[in-house]
Amino acid sequence: MKVLILGSGVIGVTSAYYLAKAGHEVTVVDRQPKPALETSFANAGEVSPGYSSPWAGPGVPVKAIKWLLMKHGPLVIRPKLDPVMWLWLLKMLRNCTSERYAVNKRRMIPIAEYSRDALRALRSEIGIRYDERERGTLQLFRYAAQLDGPADDIAVLNQNGVPYEVLDRAGCIAAEPALAKVSDKIAGGLRLPQDETGDCHMFTQALALEAEKLGVRFAFNVGIEGLIADASRISGVATSNGVLQADAYVVALGSWSPRLLRPVGISLPVYPVKGYSITVPITDPDAAPVSTVMDESYKVAITRLGDRIRVGGTAEISGYSDRLYPARRATLDHSLTELFPRGGDIGKATFWSGLRPMTPDGPPVIGPTRYSNLHLNTGHGTLGWTMACGSGRVLADMLSGRKPDIDVKELALTRYDHRFG
Repeated sequence: MKVLILGSGVIGVTSAYYLAKAGHEVTVVDRQPKPALETSFANAGEVSPGYSSPWAGPGVPVKAIKWLLMKHGPLVIRPKLDPVMWLWLLKMLRNCTSERYAVNKRRMIPIAEYSRDALRALRSEIGIRYDERERGTLQLFRYAAQLDGPADDIAVLNQNGVPYEVLDRAGCIAAEPALAKVSDKIAGGLRLPQDETGDCHMFTQALALEAEKLGVRFAFNVGIEGLIADASRISGVATSNGVLQADAYVVALGSWSPRLLRPVGISLPVYPVKGYSITVPITDPDAAPVSTVMDESYKVAITRLGDRIRVGGTAEISGYSDRLYPARRATLDHSLTELFPRGGDIGKATFWSGLRPMTPDGPPVIGPTRYSNLHLNTGHGTLGWTMACGSGRVLADMLSGRKPDIDVKELALTRYDHRFG
């Protein structure tokens, strides 16, 4: 079967790889000159199934007000005359209940766990390298009041059999020795020992080369203009290089997916939530993080990637803007220099932003649409890297007529037919 994949980020490339492995003839189309040059380029570097949680949760509306007033707050809203933005925010607020949080997290953890296992199998099979580490993730609490916060998360971790460790100050330092220099800033932590780290951009570009060996064709510098549809099927994709046709089509365009789908009558509640990162060269390896430290106070992830430190954070709701705001960098600088003051040369940091494709409930959208030959693999939010291999493998099984290894029916677009979409 001929499959046309729209988008060459980590989701599109993993989909292409697994589809090619399943024997399909695959073409990937993207406006960029290479894979992984947008949202997959400089994300936080975490592969964190245990932290696969919806942003919408109990208490979030009250916390959001506090975050908006903080100097280094993790949330920024830049209001726009955009009804799509406000409708998405309303849907997200409707998911901020304990009941919905539990349902949505339950939907997210299986695909994230499956994806981590698929990544490990892929690494073993083809020897792919991407500055990977298997040293866990430490959620760091600066204040005693924060120690009660993860109770709901721990309950879900227990339900799903995800290993974790609740640590005191000494335990945090044992996991991340460089924190000994700032022990006065630590109240405790929650560590997930099975989480991993790695450079998503490096991984995606390396996997694209492996996909090419399997026959995948990449059509870069090609603008995607629209889908051509009849009553029940997609008959082609209008591009800057003319109409491209295939037997099946996969939309993996991240935040841009809804704009492509809307003209053919598909309402996909995905909205861009901008994140920022800095990448800092390591100056003292012993003063740098071992793996990932999640600074709970500022919702900032500090990750070691080879000889670099990646610091990522901020949820900025500002439409499709890619503008870099210095205040957002200041938050990342602040978190890094407070916890790892001698780890890297902040003066040589590179500053970046990317648009995370967020659903209002949290889980991604994977699976069929009302068009028989059109499938979606999008809406992964902050967890595209975490969920990429599993999502690509599941999608390949679907298109190949095989039953996926895990049940993903609740990740389908049809879940938004119900009240809380």
